[in-house]
Formats: sequence, C-alpha cells, structure tokens
Amino acid sequence: MTNISLGRKLGHALIYAVLILTTVAILYPVMWIVSGSLNPGDSLFTTRFIPESISFVHYQYLFNETDYPLWYWNTFKIAFWNMILSTILVVTAAYAFSRFRFPGRKQGLMAMLVLQMFPSFMGMIAIYILLLQVNLLDNHWGLILVYAGGSIPFGAWLVKGYFDGIPRSLEEAAKIDGASDVKIFYKIMMPLSTPILVFIAVTNFIGPWMDFIFARLVLRSDEKKTLAVGLFEMITGRANTEFTNFAAGAVLVAVPITILFFIFQDHLVNGLKAGANKG
Repeated sequence: MTNISLGRKLGHALIYAVLILTTVAILYPVMWIVSGSLNPGDSLFTTRFIPESISFVHYQYLFNETDYPLWYWNTFKIAFWNMILSTILVVTAAYAFSRFRFPGRKQGLMAMLVLQMFPSFMGMIAIYILLLQVNLLDNHWGLILVYAGGSIPFGAWLVKGYFDGIPRSLEEAAKIDGASDVKIFYKIMMPLSTPILVFIAVTNFIGPWMDFIFARLVLRSDEKKTLAVGLFEMITGRANTEFTNFAAGAVLVAVPITILFFIFQDHLVNGLKAGANKG
C-alpha cells in the first residue's frame, strides 16, 4: 500500500509539474508582448519584462497614426458575418444528414470526411480564380463565402454527432402533435443543442479573426485590409522599428477572443465533450 501511495503521489507531482511548465511556456510570451506594448521604446530587444514606467504611446499611435481602427472594423465585420452564415449552413446540413435519409447521403458524408484530410491552402489557386471570375476579389464577401463554405465539412460532422445523440422520440411526439420538420428543428433541436451551437459559432468567429494567408491573397486595397494583413505590413521592410506598435496591436487583437472564451467557456467545454461522446 505504501508503494502504491508513493507511486500515486509521484504521478500527481509529475502531472502538476508538466501543467506548470506548460502554463509558463504559454503565458511567458503573452506577458512579454503585453509588457512590450506598455514600454515606451521601439524595440522588443530592449524591453524590460516589468516596465519601469507604463506608457500607452503605442496604443495612441495605432489609433491616431495608422488605419488600425479600420482594420479592426473590417476584421470584426468579416468574422461576425462568417459566424452567422457558417452556423446556419453547418447546423442545417448536420440536421439534414442526421435526421433524413436521401439518395447520396452516405456519399455526401464520406466526401465531407475526405475533404477534412486535405489542408485548405491546397485549393487557394482554384478559389482565387473562382473569386476572380465572379468579381469577388478584394471583397469582404468573397472571404466570408469561402470561410463559410470551408467550415461545413468539419462542423457538419461534429454537429451531426450531437444531433444523433438526441432521442428521436422527442421529434416523433412533436409530429404526432402536428409539428412540421421546420418547427421541430427550431423549437426542439435548436434549444437542446445550445452547447454545440455556441462552440460552432465561436470557432467560426475566431477563424477569420486570426487568418492571414487567405486574406493576404484576396484583399488588395488599403481600405479592405484586415488586422492580420495590416499588422504584418506594419513591420515589413521597416528595419524593426515598429515591433512595439505591433505588440500593442497584437494585444488588442486578443481582447475579443479572450472575452468570448470567458463568457462562453462552459458552453465551449460542454460542446466539445458532447461532440466527442455523441459522435
């Protein structure tokens, strides 16, 4: 018994040590960036981890001397509308695959599964040509439509697994009472699926918010730039003189995502567990 107790204590100590090291490895760069954004200097190499004096000059520079507010608004608009459109497409597709039987259903599910095996950048040339043909290059809606379409395979599989775990007896009882499929979807399935819906909505908001590669490919004009593109160009070809301003911009980029995680953390955890258990 003593050896077993000692082994458990050593195991717990090892787990806590790994967790502490992981936390430090994650938080240290974050704290360094926050500290750099509050230091008055121009280089992160001379930044003190704990600033001698806190200065908001870099934040003032972003709002007064750059198009940062415009980049922020563009990114928010793209992320918001992608969240709305993606959630609608994912949930309706998942409900159809979960509750209805129709020709091509298995092939459709298999196609979505196969599509997840390939990295998204493999189709960028084809998407670029397609957007060029439909006149959606340098257009935020071009980004939104591509983001929304790309979210369907993974999201539909995840939400379908959740829908499969909801008893069909609830829908059968509603049909006996005269409810249509549309009414069942909105009145029964949607309220019961809040955790997975919140998870899908938040992840589809975060995706465009953090994306750089595709936005860089599609957007050309200055008034269309997103945060990732604008901040990248701020530090490109300037002999490392804008990195503290970049740090301030990066801190502000993280604010909405942090708020979303704090507000919806319970739903996000429940959505992940439900998608895993009911798949």
